[in-house]
Amino acid sequence: MLTKSKVLIIGGAGFIGSNFVKFLLNKGNNEIVVYDNLSTGKLENIQIYIDNNSIKFENVDITDHNIVKKIKSQCFDYIYNFACPASPKFYLEHPIDTWKSSVYGVNNLLESILDTKTRLFHSSTSEVYGDPLIPCQTETYWGNVNPIGVRSCYDEGKRAAESLIYDYMRLYDVDVRVARIFNTYGPNMAENDGRVVSNFIMQALNNEDITIYGDGKQTRSFCYVDDTISCIYELMNCSKRIKTPVNIGNPNEMDIATVAQYIKDKLKSSSSIVNQQAMSDDPKIRRPDIKKAKELLNWEPKISFYDGIDKTIKYFEKRVDLSER
Repeated sequence: MLTKSKVLIIGGAGFIGSNFVKFLLNKGNNEIVVYDNLSTGKLENIQIYIDNNSIKFENVDITDHNIVKKIKSQCFDYIYNFACPASPKFYLEHPIDTWKSSVYGVNNLLESILDTKTRLFHSSTSEVYGDPLIPCQTETYWGNVNPIGVRSCYDEGKRAAESLIYDYMRLYDVDVRVARIFNTYGPNMAENDGRVVSNFIMQALNNEDITIYGDGKQTRSFCYVDDTISCIYELMNCSKRIKTPVNIGNPNEMDIATVAQYIKDKLKSSSSIVNQQAMSDDPKIRRPDIKKAKELLNWEPKISFYDGIDKTIKYFEKRVDLSER
């Protein structure tokens, strides 16, 4: 990728999207446009870049078909798609909008790059594997998904998006890079998004009960956002066409109870750890096979869970301090 190119970041006010905006600016990219409908993203995540004219921001919904002409007219070199609610709290509250973002939105983006040289990145998810029946998920695993469950708006929406992408690639030879992103955490996560790390940190900071849904033996593989972003960048800039999804995540698997206890101890919190009823279709195991990312992109995560959690705690401590002033 050229140091200075015209880039569109969709969902750029959200967690990963806003971190990616910062990353590209630090790389020297000086022509960045951000689209976000702010349904879950927060403008404050990128407000400083808007105010100093480092980026242009527009409140745009990718499910609106008018976006096709809008994007084509601006001749972007690269488009990064991070649009879609990614936490259970939000997609369970807005299942139809979540599905539309994944399917209608992605179809609009694919139409917008037809007959152009624009390269598209799509953020898929480990949720396409559902509640996996194998201990380590490879990109060739087809998954174990409940197609009519409460999480299907996200799981099946993302699976349908991938289906669309690879049909467009086969029929029209568009250049699309797909990453299946496993649990990612770090600064700019929303305090109320219901994800494991943000939930536990906020509850511990406020000395509230730390709530675990289920017995806490379910596992996740947590990847710090800087590592996730570096892999996305390498994937997008790979000179070789990569015509299959690529897992992005940290293969170091941890159970949820261990995460809760570490955060409680780290913050010296008086919180109690309590177990509540398990969430429907919640995966019991989650661990990425990242051989493909290693072989094709020479990438693997560098930041340990504990170092990443420490950085994330500092972010939330500042947020709490500001809210109390």
